[in-house]
Order: sequence, then structure tokens, then C-alpha cells
Amino acid sequence: MTAIEDETLFGWDATPGIVSVWADQEGQALIWQRAGADLTCSRERFRPWILATRLDDLGRLGERLAEAGSPGADSAVVRYRALDGDEGSYRFLLTAPSGRALARTILTGASARLGRPIRGLFELDDYHRVGNVEQYLMASGRAYFRGLRFDDLRRMQLDLETTSLDPETGRIFLVAVRDSTGFEVTLEAPAPGDEPAMIAALAALVRERDPDVIENHNLFGFDLPFLWRRAEEHEVPLALGRAPGPALLERHLEGPGGKKARFTIAGRELIDTLDAVRRHDFVARDLPSHRLKDVARHFGVAGPDRVYVPGPEIHATYCRDPERVRRYALGDVREVDALSRRLLLAPFALAGMAPRRYERLASAGPATGVLEPMLVRAYLRAGAAIPGPGGGGGAELGPHAGGALHLFATGVAERVVKADIASLYPSLMGAYRIGPASDRLGALLHIVERLLTLRLQHKAAAREAQRSATDAGHHEAMQAAMKLLINSAYGYMGAGSIALFADRAAADEVTRRGRAILDLIIDGLRARGVALIEADTDGVYFAMPEGTVEADERALVAAVAATLPAGIRLEYEGRYRAMFSYEVKNYALAAHDGEVVLRGVAFRSSRAEPFGERFLREALRLTMLGEVASLRALFLATVAALQRRSLPVAMVATRTRLTKTPEAYLATRAGHREAAYEALLTAGRTRWAPGERVRFYRARGGIHVWLPEDDDDARREDKARDYDVDHYLRTLVVSYASRLRKAFAPEDFERIFRMEEQMGLFDRPVSSVVPLWIRCPL
Repeated sequence: MTAIEDETLFGWDATPGIVSVWADQEGQALIWQRAGADLTCSRERFRPWILATRLDDLGRLGERLAEAGSPGADSAVVRYRALDGDEGSYRFLLTAPSGRALARTILTGASARLGRPIRGLFELDDYHRVGNVEQYLMASGRAYFRGLRFDDLRRMQLDLETTSLDPETGRIFLVAVRDSTGFEVTLEAPAPGDEPAMIAALAALVRERDPDVIENHNLFGFDLPFLWRRAEEHEVPLALGRAPGPALLERHLEGPGGKKARFTIAGRELIDTLDAVRRHDFVARDLPSHRLKDVARHFGVAGPDRVYVPGPEIHATYCRDPERVRRYALGDVREVDALSRRLLLAPFALAGMAPRRYERLASAGPATGVLEPMLVRAYLRAGAAIPGPGGGGGAELGPHAGGALHLFATGVAERVVKADIASLYPSLMGAYRIGPASDRLGALLHIVERLLTLRLQHKAAAREAQRSATDAGHHEAMQAAMKLLINSAYGYMGAGSIALFADRAAADEVTRRGRAILDLIIDGLRARGVALIEADTDGVYFAMPEGTVEADERALVAAVAATLPAGIRLEYEGRYRAMFSYEVKNYALAAHDGEVVLRGVAFRSSRAEPFGERFLREALRLTMLGEVASLRALFLATVAALQRRSLPVAMVATRTRLTKTPEAYLATRAGHREAAYEALLTAGRTRWAPGERVRFYRARGGIHVWLPEDDDDARREDKARDYDVDHYLRTLVVSYASRLRKAFAPEDFERIFRMEEQMGLFDRPVSSVVPLWIRCPL
């Protein structure tokens, strides 16, 4: 598929190898293209543009305003093009040699019309403007990365090590740098006076290595703001840009009151892997935290000789053992590279479709951040007006009726099957032609239908290309990107006033038909004698009768699928040995290979103690297998380990993210004390920053003790095991064992999780206790 074959999806200009675009408000665009090791840059002029519902505010221009193509238009300051659309829509495309002058002209006219000063276009609903690069890409029909694979990019990872989290009180003493060629180095400033030269050396190194992309974990939240402030302090120019564009790192203030800073570099894309991690966890809900070290271990990309140093101790460690900190910092950038390879393939593929910078697509939501630019590009290409302000939001329709969600049973089931309703909402949109009423071109439905087809092609190609990791990775990235867009289409219609093509009535119709389809599936399964467990628009979990095998499961799903309307696919997704149904969307699965899969917030917490998480996972496995005697033994063994203090303190410590500054906490401390901050204060720490993650545990006497994030030292455990045993025994029962209550009858639950090892005289043996089984009807 090339850009020319489907303009709505890919644009219409097939220019290959674009790795970065820079554009300004004066209509100048720089386009960098890569072909293997060769990099070229071309300069183009374009006319900045703004969409408008009216021309009233331009009346003072007189002859300097003209319709495009009319006599005298070439000499007009502002040209307009009337787009096909009704009054109230954005039906005028305004262009000028200078976007800044165009905006200023509009603001002057609007201020006169309204009788009050207008400071920016954001105050006027009558105008719609996108960023400079987006303007260029939409007008030209171009997109990033045509003909490139992810590994063709020159990517650089950099990570700062600082004496403090606050750039006002701390400084940078080391920067670790690596790139996708395997180059690695650390730049160092042992003494405070060395910092300016090191910052200048970093800028020179970036220019020398000339990456297309610069990456780090929390790049926007920490590294770039810190680097900016320290360079500003020393009056060192951050000349990181790519010639012939502006040399300096650019800082833009966005959001209400201009409080949020965004950074850009001409010719280079800035990627924060923390955004990708958050996006992954929003869907998968499987990460212990979003911290780089935890995520790297979760994905198995942490090196076997990985060095860990507690954050507050990094500088002190550097002073006595600099080589250890060098290894630690290089470990960070290696992990960032590995996370990028794993999590950024889909945003890379999206950049080949949507008219936005790669760095913005990597952090944007797929609905308004990706779909909407594609829709606006399609409408401008067709000369059609886009919906005006207050279009199809549908606030007057009342609460949105969402998708169906059924919990049929709690307890434990065996021979469990998951049947997936493949892309239900997008399929319904296509099958019943449900799209926004304001989308007169049918562009959204076209995008959904084409992506559904193309995604299946890429999935098939990925399976066929397994022997070629590069080809398989490309096709997997494409199908993942397409899945993101497909699944965001329904949400886009229901996004209300933040989406130009929103249509609440259409979104409601999709969910209404979705509920009807789910009812058909539920009725079909129930008629075939299965035990229904849980169902929603993603799929259905059910238990099969005793004696059935996988072939029976597949045949049953196929039989129900055959009863569904054309275009709606029910697919056999998987089978499990057992399932513990706890609450709606909260369950545990025991796979046939022994793996335990946990889903839902009931079984995970960002503050969970490791000993409790380990106990819960094994307890769930034993419960699903019906091994109640072993479950009782596990509980007693955990109790005994706590009572003997044989568990290291790292196993009872909890980790939390700080949200308050020291000043904010101290202001409220008298009325409400919080364990995490008390642990830091007890340890003598008076400085910290919101966003920092800290570990602590409860010691004897109710004192909370800070445990630094040094994984190696914590596991060697050379600290006194002084934790509060009674507190953690209560935690074991209340926070962990209690999540198994719905698996047993009340009296059996109390018997299994009784602290005393000796049973009562009239208690029946634990070996006779069974879970509350979910059985198929006879």
C-alpha cells in the first residue's frame, strides 16, 4: 500500500525517508530525509493557514483580502478559499505569507467586533488552527518514515545524573549517552565548575553524532527541564539542533496560564519512553510501576550485570566509586533503547499515516491526536468544510449508554474458554454504516474499513515472516498501529466537545447494537449448556462441561459465530485450566502451562508489599487447582516467616510515588501524618520532589523506615529485620488472603486462613474443603 493508493489513510505525496520536519509561522519548512547513511535537507515555502467560520474579522483589510484564484489574489495579504459546507462550519481556509501576521490581523478584527481585547485565537471558537508542522504536512500530503523501518532511524539515548532533583539547588555531574550504532560514552563534571563545559560538550556530541531521535525515560518530566535550567544558569547555549534549522533547544509554554513546558529541537524528534510505558499499562495493567528499572525487569531487558544505585546515593557513590555510577548510568540508556524498540514500533508506524510529528504521535492519544488530523487532512484535500464549534457533542442527550458488562458468577471454574468479539465497535460501524453525521465525506468509516482489511493483511504477513525478524517486526508494528486507530474510532465519536467530528447519537447507536450482539452471543452459549462467567464487548468467558476437549470448544464457538450478523466475528481466543472470578473485570486465570494471569485492580496495587504479592499469586494458583491443603500450608508458612522475621525488609516494604513538596507536607503534617513522608523525615531527608518513588516499611513501635532503592543491597539484606510483625500479619489477612473470600464458603475461608496451626475439635479437615465451583447446568 502506497500513499497514492489511499490518500485518506496515508496522504497523497509519496516523498520517502522523512525523519523530521521543522516549520515556522513565516511559512518556511525544513524537511530532513534519510536514505541509509545519507541525510539530506530541503527547504520549502508554504502558506500558513487557519480555518474560520466567518470573514467578518478581516473586513478592515479591504483589497488586501481576496478569494484564492480571483483577480488580484496574488497581491492580497490574506487569501481565503471557500470550502463546501454550511454556515457555522469551518468553511473558510485563510492563508497568508506569515501565520503570525494572519493571527494578529484576526485578533485585531475580533477585538473590534467584540468590544474587548482578545489575546489569542484560543479565546475564539470561530477559528481552528493546528501546529506549524501539522499545517505543512496536511497541506503537502506528506508523512514521516515512508520506506523506512524502525532500525533505519539514528536514535540517541541520553540520561542525566544530578546532585539533586531540583535544578535550583543541584547540578549535573554526569551524562550517559549511547546511540543505535552501539556508541557509548559518559560525559562528566566532577567539580561544580566543570558543569558548563560538560553541557557544551554534550551539545557538541549531539551535533557530531547527529541523531534523528533523542530518547530517555521521563525526558520531558526531568532531563530536558533540568538541562534547560542548568544551561540557563551558566549561559551556555543548548545548540542541539540540526543544520540548517535553528540551533537551540526550543522551549514552549502551553496549557492554562502557560504553565506546562514542551521542548522541541529542529531536525530531531524527542521521545519519552515514559509516555509509551503509560500507554502500555493503560491497556495491559500488568506493570509493577512505571519506573525504568521496574519496567526493564518486567520486559526482561535488564542486563544480567545491571548495576543499581539508590537515587539519593548516586552522587555520593560517584565521589568514592565513579566507575560504579558510570556502569549504572549506561545501564539506564541501554534499557531506554530496549524499551524504545519494544514499545515505540506502533507510534513509528502511525507517523507514516497521520500528519503529525513523530514525537507528538508518540505521546498523543489515538483519537483526537491521530484520527482527527487524518480527517482534517482529508477534508482540506476535498475542499470540504469541517464541522464548526459545538458540532455533534450531544451533551443534551444525557448520560451516554455504554457497552454491556455482565458478571454471571463468582468462584472458581475449570475448562475455561475465552471467545473474543473481534473489533466489535469498529465492525458495527462498518456493518451498519454508523458514522458521525457531520462526516459528510464518510472519511471516518473509510478509515475504519480500510484499516480492518489492512490489519488482517499485516497480521498474516507477520505470521509468514517469522523467519525474518525485521519483516515480522514491521508487520507487527503496522497491525498494532492499525489496531490502535480502529479501536479509537468509536471513542472519538463519543469524545464530545474536544473532537471536531464527535457525534454522541452515533456513539450511542454503536453501543446499543453492541449490547444486542452480546445478548445474541450469550443466548447462543447458554443454549449450548456452558457455564457463563463474564461477558462484555471485548469477549466472553465461560466454562465447558466435563469431558470436553479443545476441538469441542472451537466447534461450539464456531456454531455461535455462525448465528451472528454479517461483518461481526466471534473468534476462539484461548483456553485455560481454571479461572477465579472475583468481581466484574477482576479475575485470575490458570493457563495450561502453569502461568497465572491476573486481571483488574483487585489483584494489583502500586503500593503492594512483595511478600503479599508473592503469597497472593501462589494462593490463587492453588485455589484454582483446588489444592486447598497446600493453600493452608502456604498461609501457615507465610505466617511463620513473618513471625520469625526470616523475610528481608525489602519483602515487606511498600513503594509509593510522592505527590507533595516538603513544604506542602509540613504545612499539613500536624493534622495528618503520611507514612512515606514520615519515613523520609525520620531518615533525615528534608528534600524530595513530587514524582519521586520511595520505599518504606513499618518497624516496631509504628515507626516508618525509608528503604533506599538499592536492589542489590536490599536483596543482600544487611539491615536489621525490625519490622512490625503484628502489622504485617494483619496485612497478610486483610489485604491479601481476603481477596480469596469469594472462592470459599465463609466457614471454610475462616478455617483456611486461621492463624493458629491447631484446628478446633469439631473442625472438618482442610483436605475436605473445596472451592465454590462454577459448574455447567445439567
